[in-house]
Amino acid sequence: MAEQAFDLIVLGGGPGGYVAAIRASQLGMKVALVERENLGGICLNWGCIPTKALLRSSEINHLLHTLDAYGFSADNIKFDIGKIVKRSRAVAAQLSGGVKHLLRKNKVTVFDGQGRLSGKGKVAVTKDGKSVAELAAKHIILATGARARTLPGLEADGKLVWSYREAMVPPAMPKSLIVIGSGAIGAEFASFYLNLGAKVTLVEVMDRVLPVEDAEISAFVAKAFAKQGMQILTNAKVQGLRKAADSVTAVIEANGKVQEITADRVISAVGIVGNVEDLGLEGTGVKVERTHVVIDEYCRTGEPGVYAIGDLTGAPWLAHKASHEGVLCVEKIAGIEGVHPLNVQNIPGCTYCRPQVASVGLTEAAAKQAGHELKVGRFPFIGNGKAIAMGEPEGLVKTIFDAKTGELLGAHMVGPEVTELIQGYTIAKTMETTEVELMHSIFPHPTISETMHESVLDAYGQVIHM
Repeated sequence: MAEQAFDLIVLGGGPGGYVAAIRASQLGMKVALVERENLGGICLNWGCIPTKALLRSSEINHLLHTLDAYGFSADNIKFDIGKIVKRSRAVAAQLSGGVKHLLRKNKVTVFDGQGRLSGKGKVAVTKDGKSVAELAAKHIILATGARARTLPGLEADGKLVWSYREAMVPPAMPKSLIVIGSGAIGAEFASFYLNLGAKVTLVEVMDRVLPVEDAEISAFVAKAFAKQGMQILTNAKVQGLRKAADSVTAVIEANGKVQEITADRVISAVGIVGNVEDLGLEGTGVKVERTHVVIDEYCRTGEPGVYAIGDLTGAPWLAHKASHEGVLCVEKIAGIEGVHPLNVQNIPGCTYCRPQVASVGLTEAAAKQAGHELKVGRFPFIGNGKAIAMGEPEGLVKTIFDAKTGELLGAHMVGPEVTELIQGYTIAKTMETTEVELMHSIFPHPTISETMHESVLDAYGQVIHM
């Protein structure tokens, strides 16, 4: 088979890989992209996008059951879980097709198969055990992503114990669920099923839900979940599962006490591991630590000409981080001046449960630990006219500043549409804005974004509406 030469080969067509390929093509490179499954990767096909479609349906179900508060009435409200899943899959398919179009438009050559390093500057592509192509390039980017972590005794079986994949395409609506892990994935699935009427128990090994978030925000979410009827167990470990014909009993130790909870299904959401297997890394300078590839600030591995981006390189496991790394990496390869390393503190994180959670930068605890003297502001959504008019008055915006310099160290939000609002603070952090610019910015009225302004004012004793 004749070897095909390129300037750049990208292994993986997720939000890191396909973005890197398109940007490289824009910069005049001849690019090959190798994808073994679906263009758009896990994010677009089995993660970020289809889960948001599911959550949208659950939000509508919640609204339909609160119509009286808005002056409406309806009888016999019901949903079809099959149609909800079908819509979610259609959204994913539409966007995957869009990625295919973008790659074709940008003249990126796509190979359907598994890519593996086969020598210096070489990649072998196979499909179902058969050779597809032999590729060569001076630069190779590994963007193979990650997959769900499995713990002994909690392995997904596709029927009673679900991974995120089975949880996204339920054949029928379970009446009760146990969700193991309260990170973004676990919290979103717990919220989705709860809002569709299931009895949900959320189990977290740490001392609070959403443990990477600011402690104050985590506490707010836990209180909101409990108010909605969710059972939450923290400092909890699942010791084992007993499976029956159509149910699962979990043996859970929480705060020193052991209890058994039986539910129709269990969702395991206990983290992810990098897809480092069968990439041909043996004998190369690529270093792997705890299932993730080690890179420098410009995404370079220890092997000259080989780079890695996205979930493969570790936390934070976010699509927008992968895309940013893809562009950064390619522009550095192209020799563009002024390429800046990624600042992790400027990466926003979003969780689309109800209520939504969004954050950027340091938590209050982390800022104190880093030695900063702080000014902290808070503003509740109950003091915001638009939030009250929307019927969504439960929420909080928290801002953290360095008391000496006025630097915005972190921002943390919980409430309606905060996943859209957080970008305002992200831009502020990227531009190294201080409290002065934020306080002097004019926020439109009436909007829930005004809570952002008031939180900053509160940090400096100037809050108006509280």
